[in-house]
Amino acid sequence: MTNHDEAAAVRPLALAWVSRHLEVGERIVRTEAMHGGITAEMRRLTIGTREGGTRDLVLRTFVNVEHAEDWLHREAGALTLLTGTGVPAPGLVAVDPTAAHCEYPSLLMTHLAGRTVLGDEGCATRVPVLARQLVAIHAVRPAVRPREYVAWTTADTVVVPQGADAVAWAAAIDVIRKPAPPYEGRFLHRDFHPGNVLFDAPPARPEGARITGVVDWAGASWGPADLDVAHCSTNLALLHGPAWGLRFAEAYEEAGGVLAAAASERLYWQVRDGLALSEEVRLVARSWREAGRTELTTRAVEERLDAYVTAVMDALA
Repeated sequence: MTNHDEAAAVRPLALAWVSRHLEVGERIVRTEAMHGGITAEMRRLTIGTREGGTRDLVLRTFVNVEHAEDWLHREAGALTLLTGTGVPAPGLVAVDPTAAHCEYPSLLMTHLAGRTVLGDEGCATRVPVLARQLVAIHAVRPAVRPREYVAWTTADTVVVPQGADAVAWAAAIDVIRKPAPPYEGRFLHRDFHPGNVLFDAPPARPEGARITGVVDWAGASWGPADLDVAHCSTNLALLHGPAWGLRFAEAYEEAGGVLAAAASERLYWQVRDGLALSEEVRLVARSWREAGRTELTTRAVEERLDAYVTAVMDALA
């Protein structure tokens, strides 16, 4: 087995575990570290087949991560549920949520073709495509309902960016002090954003992109469609500017999606997700810079988050 680089090396117990889940006569011929994830190590494994060809798998490993067992159970359940639904998700090969076999909790899945597209070019075309994909995810009706969504922030843990509009942020924090509004539950991805969506377009043609895969289902849960929409909206606002965050909710409805009827309820979910990102700005900005958006410094992302939260409060409050 050859390694693409040192970081790509698969730990011995995990290597043995993966090998046990290959077809007879297959072997791992190459490993490559995949970049872009925040919580998990991702490795692409090239498998040599008996016929002399190759196929690729992905090994997802949570190293010293709290809630790894829960996340891997959720992801394995989601990948199993999505088989045959038309939602382009990886296929589950094997899962070791308690590290009974591997050094750390791990999941093995099929590799999907495509690439993430995080640049500004072609954004106007991709936003409706993302919205249609999210509507399709929310249309999935699981026989067994996944666990309820988990809130990612509280009014007391929000990190107000330096120099932010103090009045707008104080008002936004007050919004999430209230109880969550009632909602009609849907199957949620829970971390749907451009960094977890693969497109088939070559770099020169992002405007013609077609989705080939949606990855990272570790947060799959049951909750309001508004929450998934809010999460993608916030990420679009930070990647491309606040106006794109506001545009995504419109695109979702144009694609046939249904959001909360009352403006106050929409505001609650949009604000809740925007404030949750305040605690992860440094990590998010770093992952985007590693993916090529070198201009997205922590400060630049903080400024966009402030502008977006303020815009949401202006639009919906």
